[in-house]
Amino acid sequence: MTDPSAAPPNLFLRWTLITAAVGGLAASFAYAAGWLDPQRLTPAKLVNSLERNAGVHPGYRRNHAKGLCVIGRFASNGAGSAVSRASLFRQGTVPVVGRLAIPGGNPAASDGAAALRSFALRLRPANGEEWRTGMNSSPVFVVNSPQGFYDLQQASQPQAATGKPDPARLAAFFQNHPESAAFRQWAKDTTPSSSFANSAYYGLNAFVLVDADGREQPVRWSLQPEAPYQPLAAAQRNESDFLAGELAQRLASGPLRWRLLLTLGEAGDPTADATRAWPPERRSIDAGELLIDRLQAEQGGECQDVNYDPLILPDGIRASDDPLLSARSAAYSESFNRRTREQAVLAAKELQP
Repeated sequence: MTDPSAAPPNLFLRWTLITAAVGGLAASFAYAAGWLDPQRLTPAKLVNSLERNAGVHPGYRRNHAKGLCVIGRFASNGAGSAVSRASLFRQGTVPVVGRLAIPGGNPAASDGAAALRSFALRLRPANGEEWRTGMNSSPVFVVNSPQGFYDLQQASQPQAATGKPDPARLAAFFQNHPESAAFRQWAKDTTPSSSFANSAYYGLNAFVLVDADGREQPVRWSLQPEAPYQPLAAAQRNESDFLAGELAQRLASGPLRWRLLLTLGEAGDPTADATRAWPPERRSIDAGELLIDRLQAEQGGECQDVNYDPLILPDGIRASDDPLLSARSAAYSESFNRRTREQAVLAAKELQP
């Protein structure tokens, strides 16, 4: 092998610079992954904290583990094109693969005990781009930073004696995180809906719309149901598995429908804090109708292998400065990698004689 030191000086210098650049890149990846700083919060630590609280259920998502696939379409009315050049906002229809779920990492969790609903969507316009988004039924999030979310998981760890979190530890967490007040007030005042179909869903994080001329506009989006809200009935609180069956009954009468609203931010509205709502008088654009035509069990369904990464965005929508977005993206990837590896192992075992 040629000795690099014997090469002409300028060639040796180039080798040296390339080696340094590659080494620096590797070091940056190592730092980002937390390998050089064991105290650094990493996607693996976030996902590990979810596993500690809910246990490991091979092949399932680490949060919102209990869910089902829904198939439908987004019928754009063209109004969104005024604020975004994304092709999916042009008048027309875009296919949708969605997922409805309840929170937590246990796929056998009780529907009746769930305080939240979630709705994730993958929209695929004909130009090959994608828009993926995950929404919750709460209009604000509980914390505004990745560290805050990790600390919440630590404070929520079930006690061995009771299987429930330590109330004193949770109280201390909330005292140290006053930004959680709006979410806690919402949770106190709100009764969960009786159905996936009559719940509103909110994107929580701010994004930025980019129009055909390059002008940018902060935005938060939501899905508003056409079915009237009904609170969870007392009898439903004791039912562990009613949401999927209730949804199937509704679908027997026709598609489920929501309106997609784009709420536009103004100067001074926070874009980096998902715990703070924008003023209610902000302008909203009705961009069209989401229709769900059928549902599927998640195992083997079309949404099973979809990672609803909120940073998979089409041209015309970009991420804001909200730090939760990159953390969600990284944690979703970590969770996806773990569960798909587990699914491969389970599938291999089924093939063994």
